[in-house]
Amino acid sequence: MLWVKMIHILAMTSWMAGIFYLPRIFVHYVEGKEAGQDVARLQIMGRKLYGFMSIMALFTLGFGLWLWLGYGFSGGWLHAKLTFVGLLIGYHFWCRHYLKKMQNDVLDRSGRYFRLFNELPLLIFVPILIFVVVKPF
Repeated sequence: MLWVKMIHILAMTSWMAGIFYLPRIFVHYVEGKEAGQDVARLQIMGRKLYGFMSIMALFTLGFGLWLWLGYGFSGGWLHAKLTFVGLLIGYHFWCRHYLKKMQNDVLDRSGRYFRLFNELPLLIFVPILIFVVVKPF
């Protein structure tokens, strides 16, 4: 089970790297477009990054399910963690929405908006870490 846990953590780390970086691509896209720069490369980067992070999300969820089946579903901390994991999945799909807009050249939010948008996954991820490490209940 330790190997399963290790792969789960590795996939989760990779997924989170994408979750944190994709909104930065949105920032650079919006600000570059406003400055009249060529932003086509950012569209390609965003599409490829989303594909990678989606695969890592599936690995994270799959190995997390394996851990759940191996260790059981006990403790309030796990219920709370899964609530925040659900929020993270929602954020992942929210990024997909903005990615599609970027692919169609209609990303209509400001760089400041996407800088703030980039902070949301941290507000979701920190409680997950607290629930997993501290297990407060």
